[in-house]
Amino acid sequence: MPLVVLCHLLWYPRATGKVLFDLACSHLNLIEGDYFGLEFQDHRRMMVKPKNTILKFVVKFFPPDHTQLMEELTRYLFALQIKHDLACGRLTCNETSAALMVSHIVQSEIGDFEEAQCRQHLLNNKYISEQDALMDKIVDFHRKHVGQTPAESDFQLLEVARKLEMYGIRLHPAKDREGSRLSLAVAHTGVLVFQGHTKINAFNWSKVRKLSFKRKRFLIKLRPDINSNCQDTLEFLMGSRDCCKVFWKICVEYHAFFRLFEEPKPKPKPVLFTRGSSFRFSGRTQRQIIDYVKDSEFKKIPFERKHSRIQFSSSQTSLPTHLTSEVQSDSEFESEWPAPDPQTLTIVTLQPFNCLLALEGFLELIGPRLPVLLPPGPVRSSPRLDDSPVVNGQTPLQGRSPDGRQPSPLTSPLLTDAGFVRTDDEDEVRRKRFPTDKAYFIAKELLMTERTYLKDLEVITSFQKSMGKEEALPDSLKNLIFANFEPVYKFHEAFLKEVEQRLAQWEGRSNAHIKGDYQRIGDIMLKNIHGLKLLTPHLHKHSEALLELEQTCRSSRKLDGLCRDFELQKVCYLPLNIFFLRPMHRLMHYKQILERLCKHYPPTHEDFRDSRAALADISEMISQLHGTMIKMENFQKLLELKKDLTGIDNLAIPGREFIRLGCLSKLSGKGLQQRMFFLFSDVLLYTSRGMTTSNQFKVHGQLPLYGITIRESEDEWGVPHSFTLSGNRQSVVVAASSAAEMEKWVDDIRMAIELTDKCNGPSPEILASSLTDSKSLEEPSMDQESEDDLSASRTSLERQTPHRGNTTVHVCWHRNTSVSMVDFSVAVENQLSGNLLRKFKNSNGWQKLWVVFTNFSLFFYKTHQDDYPLASLPLLGYSITMPSESENIHKDYVFKLHFKSHVYYFRSESEYTFER
Repeated sequence: MPLVVLCHLLWYPRATGKVLFDLACSHLNLIEGDYFGLEFQDHRRMMVKPKNTILKFVVKFFPPDHTQLMEELTRYLFALQIKHDLACGRLTCNETSAALMVSHIVQSEIGDFEEAQCRQHLLNNKYISEQDALMDKIVDFHRKHVGQTPAESDFQLLEVARKLEMYGIRLHPAKDREGSRLSLAVAHTGVLVFQGHTKINAFNWSKVRKLSFKRKRFLIKLRPDINSNCQDTLEFLMGSRDCCKVFWKICVEYHAFFRLFEEPKPKPKPVLFTRGSSFRFSGRTQRQIIDYVKDSEFKKIPFERKHSRIQFSSSQTSLPTHLTSEVQSDSEFESEWPAPDPQTLTIVTLQPFNCLLALEGFLELIGPRLPVLLPPGPVRSSPRLDDSPVVNGQTPLQGRSPDGRQPSPLTSPLLTDAGFVRTDDEDEVRRKRFPTDKAYFIAKELLMTERTYLKDLEVITSFQKSMGKEEALPDSLKNLIFANFEPVYKFHEAFLKEVEQRLAQWEGRSNAHIKGDYQRIGDIMLKNIHGLKLLTPHLHKHSEALLELEQTCRSSRKLDGLCRDFELQKVCYLPLNIFFLRPMHRLMHYKQILERLCKHYPPTHEDFRDSRAALADISEMISQLHGTMIKMENFQKLLELKKDLTGIDNLAIPGREFIRLGCLSKLSGKGLQQRMFFLFSDVLLYTSRGMTTSNQFKVHGQLPLYGITIRESEDEWGVPHSFTLSGNRQSVVVAASSAAEMEKWVDDIRMAIELTDKCNGPSPEILASSLTDSKSLEEPSMDQESEDDLSASRTSLERQTPHRGNTTVHVCWHRNTSVSMVDFSVAVENQLSGNLLRKFKNSNGWQKLWVVFTNFSLFFYKTHQDDYPLASLPLLGYSITMPSESENIHKDYVFKLHFKSHVYYFRSESEYTFER
C-alpha cells in the first residue's frame, strides 16, 4: 500500500513544484530526500493545474546497496516502492524471490507467523499477480521470519530486491538502427539496453564519452577500445523529441548523482546565443548525502509505524469525498495540520510509487507557485537542502545494521536523540554552584567510575539469569558464579549509595541531619576498603569461575553457542570474559584515586590520614592478587583472540603468553600483502582477514620462535621499514607502516626469542599444540582468496551468524597499527566515566553525553542509567590535540580527537577532568 502525504495548497502565481517537494520532505522529516522526486504522468503537459491533480512521491535514484541508506524512514519508503513495483509487475523475478519478498512484506505488516492470520491477510491483500499459486511458499518463508522487526523486514526486502535484474529499472521504449524494438534504461552503473525484460547490453559510465540527443535520436558516444568491435557512436530512435530529451536528462542526473563527489556547477550563460541544453543536475550527490548524514546530527523525530488511516480534526469531516478517497489505510503519519477551508483549498496527493520524474525538471513541473498552509510555528526548510546541522543524533549503524553486521570501526558514531544542547548560561550557573576544589573532582571521578563498574557487574548477573533460563550452566558453575559475584555486587551497590550521598552533601544538594564537614572522601574509602578486604576470597574465586566457564564451553557446544549469542547483545559491550576480571581491575582504580588524593592533600588536611590508610590497605590487597591478575589477563586475552582466529586449535594453552598483535605487510611473489600478525611467547602467526560473515582472521602460516634470527632488510629488498625473520624451515620478510612500528615489533620479537632460548626451546605443551603441518598453512594464491570472497557473499535466504566486528583486532586491521599486552595492561588501569559535551567538525551545538572510556574506545550513552551504549568510537590511530585559533572553539577545557577526516571536539567541566 502506498504512503500518502496530504498537502493543502493555496493557489499563488509565483511558486514552483520544488516548493511542494521540499515541503513534502519537511513534513516527513526526511533527511535523505535527495533519493526521491515527484512524478507527473502526462508528458504532453509541462504546466500542471492543481485542481484534482495527483503528483506521485517516488524513488528517483536507486543505489546499488541499501546499506547506504542511513535512516529507517528512507528504507521504509524504498520498501514501499519495491512493494508497488512488485504489484504492478514492473519488478519481475522468479517465483522463489517473489514469494520471499512477499513474506517479508507480510512479516512487516502483521508480525510473527500465525498460519491462519497469514493466509487470511494474503487473501485480503494482493501483492503479486500469481500470489494464490505461491501461497504455500509464502507461508513457508513467513514461518522463518519469527522475531524479525518491521525495520529488519524492510532491510531484508531490499536485500532481495537489489539483486534482481529489474531492480530500479524504468524502461523507455526505443528502436535500434535496424528498427528492432528495444528499451533503454539507466542505472547507477550506466546506460542499459533491454529486449523485453532481458538485459542485452550495458554501457558503463567509464566507457561512455558523451550522451546527447538530436530530435528523436538518442546518441551514445563511447571511448575508443581496440579490443572491442563495437561502434564508437550508437544511435537509438525514441518516440518523440520530448521522450528523448527526458531520458537524456535522467541519464545526466544519474551520472552526476552516483559518479560525482559534489554538485556540478551550472553552465555559464552564453553572451549572444545558446547552443545545446544548459541542463545540469541540481542537488546533492550520493557522496554528499552520505558524508552529510555521517558528519552531522539531526533532531530526529521518532519513526513509528501505524497501520491506520490518517487522522483529521473534526472540522475536516466536511471535506468532499473525492478529495480524500485516495488516503490509504497503511499511512504511517497522523496529520496535525489545521483544518483547511474546502471552498478555497485544493488537495494534492503525493504517493510514493512509480518511476522517477520524467519531465523538464522541477522548475517547469508546476507553472503557478503553490504555497502550502503550514502548521502553526516557524517554517523549517527541507532537511535535504539545509546544510546547517541540528544537534541531536541519529543511529546508523554504530549500533548494528538490521542484518546483525557490525559497522566498520572507521564509522563515526551517530546517536539517536542522544543528548541536548546546553547553553553557556547553564555552564556559568553550574560553575558558580558546584565546588572547585580538586578533591571534589577526584571524589566525583570515584562516583562516576563506580556507576560504570556496577553496570559491568550487572552484565555478569544478566549472563547468569540468561543461562539459567536455558538451563545450560552446570550447577557447580552456577553456584560458583552466584556465590562469588552476588556478595561483591551488593557490597558495591551500598558503597555507591554512600558515595552519592557524600557528593550530594558536598555540592549542597542534601541537608545533613548530623553536623560535620562533608568535604572529604577518604573516610568513606577507608571504611569500605576494610569491608572489601573481607571479600578477598570471593575475588580469588572470580578467576576460577572464568577458568571453569572456558572448560565447560569446550565440552558443551550448546553453552559455547549461548555464550557467543550473549556477547552479541547490546548490554555486553565488551568481550564477556573481561567482565569476570572487572572486580580485580577495580582495585587498581581505587589505588590510583587514593594516590591522587594523597598527592593533593597536605599532611595537615583532616582527610589525609584516612586517605593514606586506605591507600595502604588497597595496595596490600593488590599485591596479594597481583600474580593471579597477570595470569588471568593473559588467559582472557588468549580466549578473546581465539574467537577472532580460525585455523588454529588450543590457542590458550599453559605456558603461552600473548605479546603483540597488529598489521604488517608480508613480501610474497605477488608483492607486499597486508597481513595480521600475532606474536606469542613461542610462535609468530600471520593471517589474512576473512570475508565471511564471521569476520575471523584465517591463519596462513606460523613461525616458531625457537632458533629464529631477525635482521633489518631494508637495503636488501628496497622496502621501507622491513625486516627478515629466518627460521629452520622458512624465512618471512615483512614491512611495518612506520619506523616506530618496526621498532616495536623488532624489540618484542627479540624479547620473545631471548625468553624462548633461555628456556631451551618451547615447553612440551607448546610443542604438542603447534600447528600440524606448515605446508597446510601456506598462503593461498590471490586467485583462491578471491574465490573465497565470492563464495562468502551473503544471501538473503539464510540468516548468517553475526560477529562483533569492532574488536581490537579488527580496529588494528583498519587503522594499520599494533597493540601489545603492555598496552592492554595500561588500558585496564586507565578507565574513565563521566559526562562530556561533544561537537562534530561541521556542527555548532554541543551535545551532552555520558561517556565511558575503556578498552581503547569511547562508548556513548544518553545517561549513566542506560543499560547499553548507543554508539562507540575506537580510538586506536586517533590523535589528541588542542583546537587551534582558526577552528573558532572559544570554550574552556576542549580537546580534539582526529583521524584522517574524522574530527570530534569534547568539552569537560573542569581542569581536572580535562587533564584526566
